[in-house]
Amino acid sequence: MLRTLNAATARRWADLAMSALSAEREAIDRINVYPVADGDTGTNLLQTMRAAVRTLDEAAPDTLGGVFAALAKGALGGACGNSGLLLSQAIRGVAEQLRDAETADGVAWREALRRADELARQAVAEPQEGTVLSVLRAAARGARSTEDLAEVVRSSTRAAIDALAATPAQLPVLSEAGVVDAGGRGLVVLLDALHAVVVDGEWLAPNSPVPAESDLLEHESSFDYEVMYLLADTDAERAESLRGRLGGLGDCVSVVGDGVDAWAVHVHCDDIGGAIEAGVETGRVHRIKVTRFADQQAAYARDVAVLACVPGDVLGEVFAAEGADVLVTGSIPVPAELREAIVGTGAGHVVVLPNDLDTALVVERAVAGRSGEGPEVVVVPTASPVQGLAALAVHDPHRRRADDQVAMAEAAAATRRGELYVADAEALTWVGRCRPGDILGLIDGEVVLIGEDLTTTALELLTRMLTAGGELFTALIGDNTPPELPGELSAHLRRAHPEVEMARYPAGALDSLLLIGIE
Repeated sequence: MLRTLNAATARRWADLAMSALSAEREAIDRINVYPVADGDTGTNLLQTMRAAVRTLDEAAPDTLGGVFAALAKGALGGACGNSGLLLSQAIRGVAEQLRDAETADGVAWREALRRADELARQAVAEPQEGTVLSVLRAAARGARSTEDLAEVVRSSTRAAIDALAATPAQLPVLSEAGVVDAGGRGLVVLLDALHAVVVDGEWLAPNSPVPAESDLLEHESSFDYEVMYLLADTDAERAESLRGRLGGLGDCVSVVGDGVDAWAVHVHCDDIGGAIEAGVETGRVHRIKVTRFADQQAAYARDVAVLACVPGDVLGEVFAAEGADVLVTGSIPVPAELREAIVGTGAGHVVVLPNDLDTALVVERAVAGRSGEGPEVVVVPTASPVQGLAALAVHDPHRRRADDQVAMAEAAAATRRGELYVADAEALTWVGRCRPGDILGLIDGEVVLIGEDLTTTALELLTRMLTAGGELFTALIGDNTPPELPGELSAHLRRAHPEVEMARYPAGALDSLLLIGIE
């Protein structure tokens, strides 16, 4: 249990908060009915937090105040949607209060929450109860007056949880839809992540029930567009004047600053040109983003997809039959090809199975190189198609995202992978020197056997892999696999390991003679 926050623990909170938002993103998006049912609050909060953490990574400050200052700068510059702007102001409030601090005890954190509440309310032209503002105020007011950091964090988080539960009684649209406020739910995730950091991994907030799509209301905005941009070369007086002008054009107006020289602007309106022109007359406008609500609501044809990278069409048919989208990579894919395939799934959340170590590196670069736009992407590390099939077998699109990703990763990691190759050159291996034409048996990428007879080497490799146990033997049979080999392996299993089930799939053109998986 922590007695004070410092730079290292604040950084740990930022990472955990981003991870928790990623896990809850879809659930928060699903309950987003106010002020517009555009299903993006969780996504906006996650992208804003990612921008904050990215700036923190670049700045690498070594003080508590420096950590929150970097987070505030990144959150403002990368704020997405009204919820992202409010998050940026809450972090800015904490940063201002802890500007010169090396550490923060319970008293300091309580004051930081109060400043966060103050700035978040100032950011909204017409504050509405029953939203994230109510939850943040409850957290600030519920924080106990004590030096005990854990007690302050616990009391403020519990107050936020209670306030979130009360939001349907404050906003009729939430009550009619049977949901709590989406932005408030996101804030509870962030506060609960801090509690987990301070109090030894303990989480307080239960998972919020998520209604079926048919249970949600179509709560429409009276305006068609969301306009956002950053503003520089202005001052507080002109920014306040801009807020008034935008209020005459639309609603959900926010004009918020970083306390130095940068401002972020948000409005729902019909007159896009008028909203941007008002900003141009106030200062220097940049990073303009315009979203049409109707397009946003129809952005994704489905919630989740699994994209499997495979070397050929035959193996692609195997993965497609198991429910995956498929990218046939040939040798090594290029990042642009991967990004196109990810978007082509039409899903808001895409799980990528690289199924090869070299492909995995390209996938990671392609995902890291994406902007904040587009679907959420998670890479499950699979070094072989047999691990990809194991991960796909446990995939459940209706399960909580984080739980599903963990289940897929665990299934892949629990699958030992074996390969049979014909050596094409003389080489030195861990088990001795091989010569052209030798049969090589590999387990998890390392040569463990050198043989002259294919069947004998294959049976010995299978026996070694089953030494640690196993329930399912998966064989991917390539075009160059001798046709009698799968039958001989099956007969061996019946004799020596009748408890092990065998599954065989055609794999088309492979570099190896056979791919083996043991689960």
